[in-house]
Amino acid sequence: MSEIKKLAGQTLWYGVPTIVARFLGYLMNMALPFLFEKPSVTADITQVYAMIPFLNVLFTYGMETAYFRFSQDKDKHHLYNTLSVSLFISSLAFTALLFFSRGTIAAAAGLEAHPEYITWMCGILLFDTLATLPFAKLRQENRPRRYAFVRISGILINLLIVLFFVGVLPAYISNHPDSPLRLFQRFDIGIGWYLVGNLLGSIATFAMLAPEWKELNWEFDSKLFREVMHYSYPLVIVGFGGMVNDVLSRLIYQHVVDLPAEQAKHELGIFANVYRLAVMMSILIQAFRMAAEPYFFNQSKQEGAQKSYARVMKFFVLACCFMFLFIGLYLDVLEWIITVKSDAWAEGMYIVPILAMGNIFLGIYYNLSIWYKLTGRNMYGAYITIAGAVLTIVLNILLIPRLHYLGAALATFACYLLMMVISYVMGQKYYPVPYARKKLISYLVLVSLVYAFHRLVLYFYSPLWFSVLTGTLLLAGFAMFVAKVEKKELSKIPLLSKFV
Repeated sequence: MSEIKKLAGQTLWYGVPTIVARFLGYLMNMALPFLFEKPSVTADITQVYAMIPFLNVLFTYGMETAYFRFSQDKDKHHLYNTLSVSLFISSLAFTALLFFSRGTIAAAAGLEAHPEYITWMCGILLFDTLATLPFAKLRQENRPRRYAFVRISGILINLLIVLFFVGVLPAYISNHPDSPLRLFQRFDIGIGWYLVGNLLGSIATFAMLAPEWKELNWEFDSKLFREVMHYSYPLVIVGFGGMVNDVLSRLIYQHVVDLPAEQAKHELGIFANVYRLAVMMSILIQAFRMAAEPYFFNQSKQEGAQKSYARVMKFFVLACCFMFLFIGLYLDVLEWIITVKSDAWAEGMYIVPILAMGNIFLGIYYNLSIWYKLTGRNMYGAYITIAGAVLTIVLNILLIPRLHYLGAALATFACYLLMMVISYVMGQKYYPVPYARKKLISYLVLVSLVYAFHRLVLYFYSPLWFSVLTGTLLLAGFAMFVAKVEKKELSKIPLLSKFV
């Protein structure tokens, strides 16, 4: 169990800033129903945040994963210098290209009224990209405390700016019209402060990583770079495909749904908000990835690595199952919170569990994907992701006009299920890992049935207090079941042994 404890510790340190960052962002997004009565107001910023992940793949072009891979057998300092110089030059070039094309991009995205959003987006992409390798270096060197400090500080700056200019200042000026702070009204950009806060937080993060940049020697090894690019270019395809699967539905929603423009914006705002509710699952997945990727590479040369990977997968799936139940069994509480100002924000809540389960499949796929990264078969990862992207595109185009929110959710679910299954089958061929397949499937089926039973009970009697009570009992029952089934392994973990 030592490897589990080690990974758990790393996940805690790397996961805490990720969880805090995502949770703070989650709070900002949860604040939208309290700040804006109409969901359509959020449609434009949803478009921008759907473009950023696509462009981030282009800006970083697999350098983070390549750094972890090649730091195993290359001079780390020399590798860091080469990759950093490459990212610095390419980031400036890509940013300039986007900036001078901002008018065209704004028109294509339906953002003619807010071309400044594209300008701010360029800045966010630039500074986030320049922070990529310094963060990777901190992770590779196992310096989680500094990593956590910088991550959380940047997000706090973002949060405070948004809360002040969107939440506090307008109300204060309304009650104190003679205050000098009314001068800030000339900068009244509404929801645009979300982007400005993000930009300033990214700049601050980059500034706090100055020590890592000062260690950089401006040297570039073209031979090493070609070797790295041969490894990483399939990861770019994987990244683009992954972004298609993750954000395409929000990017194209209002362009494919057969509704008037204002109604389409309303539905996009609703769908984006519902998607954010499922982000709690992705928080867990992202936290795990932060620690797991360097861990998997470092563990690959150890004896019994495959058994370690199988054990890690089991505990990861269990964590996801608990998170799924937390989201699904307390869905009524989330709905109650976001409908304080307007009931319109609760539309589409029924798709949250579908999206959450789809994200579990995605997390399992990330675990499984280690087989092609360790064996140097990254093109297989590209093929799998392309297959998922094709399915996503087809299903979104076919289902969104007919089923609206449900169609987009089903497309996400089907895509990640397909990718997970293909990756498992191919992985067992090229890099066999003894995953407890039947047990893991049983856990996923069980939590789905628990959620379905809870909704069935609420169909006959649905007060909020009863929903919370029955949900808590079902969650506790599942925890007791897991403790009994996994008693032997859980008893080896010091923090859990006394409970099982």
